[in-house]
Amino acid sequence: MTQGFGSVALVLVLWGATVVAPGGEVEQLASQRVRPQEAPREQTAEAAGGDRRTVAIVATFSICAADPDAGVCGAVVASRYPDVGRVVPYVRADVGAFCTQHHHVPAWGPHALDLLAGGKSPPGVLAELLAGDRQPGLRQLGIVNAAGQTAQHNPTDAPSGSRYWGAQSGRYYACQGNTLAGREVITAMARAYEDTAGSLSDRLMAALVAGDAAGGDHRGRLAAGIRVAKRGVDGYWLELYTDQSADAVSDLLRKYVELSHDAKGGWRGHVPSADEAARPAKE
Repeated sequence: MTQGFGSVALVLVLWGATVVAPGGEVEQLASQRVRPQEAPREQTAEAAGGDRRTVAIVATFSICAADPDAGVCGAVVASRYPDVGRVVPYVRADVGAFCTQHHHVPAWGPHALDLLAGGKSPPGVLAELLAGDRQPGLRQLGIVNAAGQTAQHNPTDAPSGSRYWGAQSGRYYACQGNTLAGREVITAMARAYEDTAGSLSDRLMAALVAGDAAGGDHRGRLAAGIRVAKRGVDGYWLELYTDQSADAVSDLLRKYVELSHDAKGGWRGHVPSADEAARPAKE
């Protein structure tokens, strides 16, 4: 792998795809291997509140995190579900970040952040959201407040097609996923977030790329997105999306590498090898 900027080419190898960025311009080579496209699966299920409706299963992997010292929080996600970066992660400055996936409930995003802002703890927020839900076993949730406290909820009633699912949390972060290639996706994300030197957005992107390199969603990735909020900045400080792509994580990474933004640190877009992605997470 060669990393660099300006006249030096940035070469990324990911799932048989080579992305070359000469002078900041990225080109997808013809040798790229693309996974077959398929529409998001749908099931008739009870939405929050008890209504029967057809809902899409948002099979995905995500991580939400906070940097209390810097006053920054954010979340990043990838999935076979289109526009996933706009319907799974929710972040708010001085409040925290929240992800709703599998049988996701987008209305819970702003509400969860309102509850955090009102003083609820992350476990308390999830307990309140799920208390009136008739199908809590189909939800997967991750949340972190601005102080770095986390909570997670897994879809224990998910059908066999949604396996592997799981979650892992650590210092100021929570990563979770379903319909994954295996447990390595979660452990690779956690390891990358912990080991990457850089800003919070750098570490979020590193975690997403590591999860993708470890297999990601076993059906492929169609969309990806990152949202970051900062104390003193209204709305999102940073937001990037790939709404529909044959290689969404690679495309999001390309956009991030090319971006000039104060949210970025010193991370240069390293894509882990298969061996690196398969290594057990640090104790």
